Amino acid sequence: MNGHFAAIGNGPTAKQYDHGIQVIDEDKSFNTNLNDYLAETHVAESGFNYHLISVFGSQSTGKSTLLNHLFGTQFSVMSETERRQTTKGIWLSKNKKDRANGSPMADNILVMDVEGTDGRERGEDQDFERKSALFALATSEVLIVNIWEHQVGLYQGANMGLLKTVFEVNLQLFLKDRQSQTRSLLFFVIRDFVGNTPLENLRTTLITDLSKIWSSISKPQGLEDSKIEDYFDFAFSALPHKIYQPEKFVAEVDKLGARFTTGHRSTKDQEFVGGVFLPEYHRRIPADGLSVYAGGVWDQIVNNKDLDLPTQQELLAQFRCDEIAREVLVGFDTVIAPLEEQQAEAIRLGKPAAVLVDLGTTGAGAREKCIKAFETQASRYHKGVYTMKRGELESKIDTRLKALYQAQLTAAHKAGVAAFSEAVSGAVKAGQKAGGSYEFAEIVEKQKAKTLQVFKKEAQSLSIPGVAWSNFKPQYRLFEKELDEVSARLRKEEMRRLAIRVERWVKSRLGDAIGLEFNKLGSGRGGSVTAEGAEKLTTEKDLWDRVWKAFIDIVKEAEARFADRAKSFEASPEEVEVGLWRLRRKSWVALREKIDEEVMESNILMKLRENFEDKFRYDEDGVPRIWRPTDDIEGIYTKARESTLGLVPLLSRFRLSETYAPPDLPGFIGAQPAGVEPEDEEDLLPIGGIDEEEGKSLEEETTVLSESKRQDLVVRFKKMADGVYVEAKRSAIGGITQVPLYFYVVLLILGWNEILMVLRNPFLILAVLVMGGGTYVAYSLNLLGPMMQMSNAAFNQAVDIGKERLREFLVNNETARQALAVPARQVGADISLDRLDSRGKKTQDVSDSDDI
Repeated sequence: MNGHFAAIGNGPTAKQYDHGIQVIDEDKSFNTNLNDYLAETHVAESGFNYHLISVFGSQSTGKSTLLNHLFGTQFSVMSETERRQTTKGIWLSKNKKDRANGSPMADNILVMDVEGTDGRERGEDQDFERKSALFALATSEVLIVNIWEHQVGLYQGANMGLLKTVFEVNLQLFLKDRQSQTRSLLFFVIRDFVGNTPLENLRTTLITDLSKIWSSISKPQGLEDSKIEDYFDFAFSALPHKIYQPEKFVAEVDKLGARFTTGHRSTKDQEFVGGVFLPEYHRRIPADGLSVYAGGVWDQIVNNKDLDLPTQQELLAQFRCDEIAREVLVGFDTVIAPLEEQQAEAIRLGKPAAVLVDLGTTGAGAREKCIKAFETQASRYHKGVYTMKRGELESKIDTRLKALYQAQLTAAHKAGVAAFSEAVSGAVKAGQKAGGSYEFAEIVEKQKAKTLQVFKKEAQSLSIPGVAWSNFKPQYRLFEKELDEVSARLRKEEMRRLAIRVERWVKSRLGDAIGLEFNKLGSGRGGSVTAEGAEKLTTEKDLWDRVWKAFIDIVKEAEARFADRAKSFEASPEEVEVGLWRLRRKSWVALREKIDEEVMESNILMKLRENFEDKFRYDEDGVPRIWRPTDDIEGIYTKARESTLGLVPLLSRFRLSETYAPPDLPGFIGAQPAGVEPEDEEDLLPIGGIDEEEGKSLEEETTVLSESKRQDLVVRFKKMADGVYVEAKRSAIGGITQVPLYFYVVLLILGWNEILMVLRNPFLILAVLVMGGGTYVAYSLNLLGPMMQMSNAAFNQAVDIGKERLREFLVNNETARQALAVPARQVGADISLDRLDSRGKKTQDVSDSDDI
């Protein structure tokens, strides 16, 4: 029976699929391969463009024969030699007479051959009859009722029992789906029509009988007054005898087949226009979901559960929408998964995620393609379920895209901040190399605009129309806020660099100015009591006033430079105030460092010596003194020393001459501004009198030399001054030899003759004049002593050399040695020049000392 069909439990082949498939077998099992058959026959891809027809009738009334002739199917038919059941269960086949084969019939007509009723094989068991009728009514648009002409007017022969079952189950379905009120077409095909009774009379008889049956069935509450026409449409057709009038039978079948096309109702009389497939007959189940829907319906029927078609449609929609969603997500994963992997890989490696190229275009394209594919396939199912499942699909897609996009924006955020910082730093360095002519605020504003444009472009590329979460305005504002923070940090760093440059300038200027003031100590000739000397002494006493004034002038100029340059940074008044406060503190520290450098032990002792020597060795006019025994060396020395020692207390403390008090350092530096942050104080050294918590007072801050250093400095200076005094005393004593006056009278008397001889001889007179002039010059320059010492050294050296020559003569001349009775010396005992010291004396040889 139907052996060339794909039956339940078999491994279907393409050849078997070509003829049809058994949907439900005689044991009430549903064939799960139905969807494969629909896919093989290309019906599954047709959406709503298909039609489902079922045929009812008593067993062995030629139902399968009618279908085979009408639709070109190959259902098994009863053998003419024996009468037995041929169709068991429910079979389905696709119409072979479609438009592709030259037939006017609609495309994709599915024909279900239902097991005949009133068969002896099932006997009194009407369970399958009722369930198959309910299944056909729930799935089919048109129900063909196959009866013979002579059975019209009979109850069982005209299948009135079966139709009563159909009416009852239709009401059962209607109660579950009152919203749609799906209609069905009962198409009566009257077989072996002779023509004695007109078809119209037969139609009237059948409708009358159907109306009686409708009136007799029990109706649910609220449907007592309903009519059969509210739920069913009726169509009639008559066919001649197949055996006795075969040609006419075929011709009428062809005419009947032409009616199975799409049609509509006339607006005037509601009659059919066109074919029998009206839109309200269609169950609105997409072809690719028909297998699942039919399986669910049959499962409800076979388990004797109340058949709820809307629920079944929703279940089908849920199943198919989930299935379609999984399918379309595969393509989405193909595009998005590699991008997600790139970001995840960067996170695993601890690297900053890179900005993915064209992510917005790629993501939006994948999203649109996925949703479009889902919409195309799933929109044909239950609208509520479709809407819900589309929302779920969009939520899944958007969740992944959102994470991907947010990571992209995070990467763009970090890259933008880094690029902004680098661009500003590079522009600042370029400006510095060009000579410092750059406006920091303009650089920041320009680079900020560029960076914001790049980020905005990236954020706009990620925007998806109609998707709220893809509006990245909060991220844009956050990025702009961070750029402002980075700008503030860069501005602060630039102001720090500006402050460092100004501080260096202050140190350089202080080094020159303070060094100059301390160098003046070395030329303070204030040792006399003249008016000029008193003025110079006063100049020494106001040293700290001059230092403080120079310091104030330099700092004020530095503040002006700093404030003027800070304007180009668009720094706030609070930031400028903090910078100036730091500058004043740093400048004071630089001044103290310079003062400490000047009063280092070696430096200050040298300056005191210079000061003392300037007062001691030079007179008030700056002329060097030539010491004579008659000069008051002790008095000048005492005054110069006491004057210089008076500088030590002056240098010990930073005091202004007018107030004899430290300068107003707290007032100069000022109170700490409110905008000072902890990092602004990290590199600041504590200052006495200002940072009281450090435990250092203003008195200690302005103390330059401690008491121990003062005493040590005084002792060392006195020793040095004493040395200068002794040297001066020696030069005065050694400048003139004291000769008695009578010596000159004796010299004149005893040397009179020689004087006359010299006067008579011009050459002697010239020689005496030269010698006298030379002696006078040597005396005037205090060179007589050195000349005498050089002459004495030369004489001693000549004597030593003569002695050496004499020794060599005695050693080498045997006759002279014998004449002087000098014993011969041993070899190696000779005296040579290498045995004389620097004074021409013999050095004591080690061998000689050993002999001793």
